Amino acid sequence: MTTHKNKAWGFQTKALHLGQEPDSVTGSVVPPIYQSTAFVQLDGQSPTDGYTYSRFANPTRTALETALAGLEGGTKAFSFASGMGAISLAVLALLEAGDHIVVGDDVYGGTYNFFADIVGRYGVEVTFVDMADLNAVEEVLTDRTKMVFIETPTNPLLKMADLKEIIRLAHAHDIIAAVDNTFASPYLQNPFKYGADIIIHSTTKYISGHSDVLGGAIIVRDDRFVDALNMHKNAMGATLDAFAAWLTLRGLKTLGIRMIEHCKNAMAVAAFLEGNKAVEKVIYPGLPSYPQYELAQNQMKGPGGMVSFYLKQGTDAQHFVKSLSLFKPAVSLGGVESLVTRPVDITHASIPKDRREAKGITDNFIRFSVGIEDIDDLLSDIDAAMGLAERKT
Repeated sequence: MTTHKNKAWGFQTKALHLGQEPDSVTGSVVPPIYQSTAFVQLDGQSPTDGYTYSRFANPTRTALETALAGLEGGTKAFSFASGMGAISLAVLALLEAGDHIVVGDDVYGGTYNFFADIVGRYGVEVTFVDMADLNAVEEVLTDRTKMVFIETPTNPLLKMADLKEIIRLAHAHDIIAAVDNTFASPYLQNPFKYGADIIIHSTTKYISGHSDVLGGAIIVRDDRFVDALNMHKNAMGATLDAFAAWLTLRGLKTLGIRMIEHCKNAMAVAAFLEGNKAVEKVIYPGLPSYPQYELAQNQMKGPGGMVSFYLKQGTDAQHFVKSLSLFKPAVSLGGVESLVTRPVDITHASIPKDRREAKGITDNFIRFSVGIEDIDDLLSDIDAAMGLAERKT
């Protein structure tokens, strides 16, 4: 809990107020957008709290970073132009040639491409492993392993990693534990509670929540990596612009109440799908049929807004996606509106077919990002599309 004026603040209060004091000049309740690239320096000194150039720091970005650090329980946050910008900078800032990194074998397609195709060019060895299998993780650790990169729940298979045990294992070998917390958001999951060293977000998703701004963030648990991250942030220049920071901060204000609605609707959608004769299997952390149900109950405050499932043979998956009305076919997730993705067509199209199918990402696999529309309308949309897809075959 954050204390301020002798009051303990809960999550939603922090989301509304951390880093967002009224403007000291005008009294504006909403902090302004500092759409300035440069700040006055007199005699080589800055009179503006150290602000000199917006690539290094900007007051609007500082407001967002203060809120993000507070919501995750970290000491400092860094914001970037995209989630992949945050991931790439964290790796390049904290690893060097000759190091080894262990990565989940079913991470988001863009993350997989970065580790599979780019990191090796800088002399960093990558091993992909099933993060749900603690023994498998331990087996691939070497004396050169410097980081374990954990995505939980994973995109799009929604597999979970046991943060407590994997982080304990990493720290026993003096290995950095990095967690991509995008799917859960700070509201549903707190990796620092289990000792994570850094947390990464694509703020494009649940944190901004309205599908209108790209962004990414790194939050650190303590000050060990602040200098390295700050130096690379300044040198590489992939920082978030002021207007994007302001939009993200505006979305962040309602994160807690949005996540409650996402979870409620997703649970109803998952239960509906599980009872549908055209569906072979549903993957959702809130269902008792979910293989890691107990872990999800213990590690997350709620099961999230993402639902994945397999259609049975005889139901045309492509036609199903095209037949949906409220669920829009689009690549992103975490917005207030519902989206649908067939990963083989979009997010995982660049991953070799044999590899993605071995992981379970097949032609009949569908991923929903369940929004906050009226649930009866969402269920009617799914039901109608299922009927059309079945008749198509």
